[in-house]
Amino acid sequence: MSLRMPRISGEIERRLLVNYRVDPEVAARILPPPFRPQLVDGHAVAGICLLRLGSIRPDRLPAAVGLRSENAAHRFSVEWDEPGRGRRTGVYVPRRDSAAWSNVVLGGRLFPGEHHHASFEVSESDEHLRVGFVADDGSASVDVAVEVAGDLGPSALFASLEDASDFFERGSLGYSATHRSGRYDGLALRTSAWRVEPVRVEHARSSYFEDESLFPRGSAVLDHALLMRRVPVVWEAAPSMAAP
Repeated sequence: MSLRMPRISGEIERRLLVNYRVDPEVAARILPPPFRPQLVDGHAVAGICLLRLGSIRPDRLPAAVGLRSENAAHRFSVEWDEPGRGRRTGVYVPRRDSAAWSNVVLGGRLFPGEHHHASFEVSESDEHLRVGFVADDGSASVDVAVEVAGDLGPSALFASLEDASDFFERGSLGYSATHRSGRYDGLALRTSAWRVEPVRVEHARSSYFEDESLFPRGSAVLDHALLMRRVPVVWEAAPSMAAP
């Protein structure tokens, strides 16, 4: 019997999206079928989502019983063809990390995808934010520091904050890798209060994007970052997907 919950409520207390432009041929080699890179001005788009969730609980329960956790996801913006519906767009997540053992233990059942347990360090104020984590097994690490900014700043992907916001808002359907090869857990994010802030990246490092066996030198370049704070959300399970 599946433990997957079809509808979960909560709050994105903080979501830092650190986005890279990636050589599309490199991204295509990494992505499993049926996914292919969703291109923006000739670039594939990938990144790290550093996410603190609060009040996570089944939709009908009060917020007071909800869980709180620090989490991270490495993600690609993707497209695929769905029989009867044509081209779809969303996100593929090859790796998830979490400070919460509940996410690790129940990953792939209550929560989408398989999770690695990691230790997180966070320092934040209204204007500055630093988030880092190291997986317990040493298989991944990230360290990012940003400062709230007045505009998006230089970006080869998007001409404005509005363009970037619209692009990522449309990527609300995500599929996560599982321990079952060729099988992907689906989850859709719903909110009526989508809102992003531009931030300036002071430094960013990711063992994933710096792995030259996946990303040859120069094939993954930091482009920009966005910040979301205090956004109420609902997650709804989407049908799992299998590789063709």
